[in-house]
Amino acid sequence: MQKDAYTLILEAIDSGIYRPGDRLVESELAERFGVSRTPVREALQRLETQSMLARDGRSLIVASLDHNQLAELYVVRAELEALAARLAAKHAAPEEIAVLQEMIDEDHGKLGDPAALSRANRRFHHQIHLASHNRYLVQQLDLVHRSMALLATTSLAVEGRGTAALDEHQAIVDAIRAGDGEAAAGALRAHISKAFETRLKHDAGSDAKPG
Repeated sequence: MQKDAYTLILEAIDSGIYRPGDRLVESELAERFGVSRTPVREALQRLETQSMLARDGRSLIVASLDHNQLAELYVVRAELEALAARLAAKHAAPEEIAVLQEMIDEDHGKLGDPAALSRANRRFHHQIHLASHNRYLVQQLDLVHRSMALLATTSLAVEGRGTAALDEHQAIVDAIRAGDGEAAAGALRAHISKAFETRLKHDAGSDAKPG
């Protein structure tokens, strides 16, 4: 199935081709993706409405999140993902749990590559969303994770965070496998909280550096 301009631009932001602050030019996008300018224009308008893009004079740039927006996003993400984990503990098929475990096992081989680990992390979380077997929750979490693409860096790049994150993933899967919804929700909420704390410390350190 051919992807539309909206999906193509969104994926380019999500994969880091376009980063916060980058200017998006209609003609360049049309040429890059091999589509006409009209669907690109419509896609840009839609992304601006969704706050994925922002105005900079007459130009459209990839939006960035300020501290307050970041905090608000993590609060919503923690609660929705905790709910997904709770539901997954109740509804996940054995095969879905096996896939989650395989992801963790494979991701230990990506510990030296923060970008690969970040992509794997998104897949892991999305698999938990699907295992909740609640389409409305999956839709809402898709929106939340779309906004996560506006973060210029991954907390998984911080030294030691990758190993800790995989240990936290294991605790989540263990609770889901045991059918313990409260433990799964608690483990997921703690995981998101730790990721947020790591990001805040990293950003504070970056801001303190000259240049």
